[in-house]
Amino acid sequence: MFEIKLQLKIIARLLRECLLTGISEILVLVLLITSILILPRLFKGEKPAKKRSSFKKSNSLTAKIRFGIVLTLIYPIAAALYLKPWNENLIPYISYGIIPVVIVWAVVWIIAGRKK
Repeated sequence: MFEIKLQLKIIARLLRECLLTGISEILVLVLLITSILILPRLFKGEKPAKKRSSFKKSNSLTAKIRFGIVLTLIYPIAAALYLKPWNENLIPYISYGIIPVVIVWAVVWIIAGRKK
């Protein structure tokens, strides 16, 4: 009985050390990425030159695009309420709730590219 408790304590300590080691490694990676990518930009002191884009940006969205965005939010929510993917209906929800939205936006993107 004593040996089992001792073994469980050893296993628990090893697991804790492994988890903390994993977290510390992730934090070290985040620190390295931050120091390599972000800090030089902060301490550079000069503002980067703005690149001119080849297309004209519009600050406002058209009514059609706004309607599409609203439908993009409403349709998957309505499909989720109807199909209830949390009750083992995930495949039909993805098929009827998510994929049609992706296909419609892909077609809109392709048509917008052809017009330009």
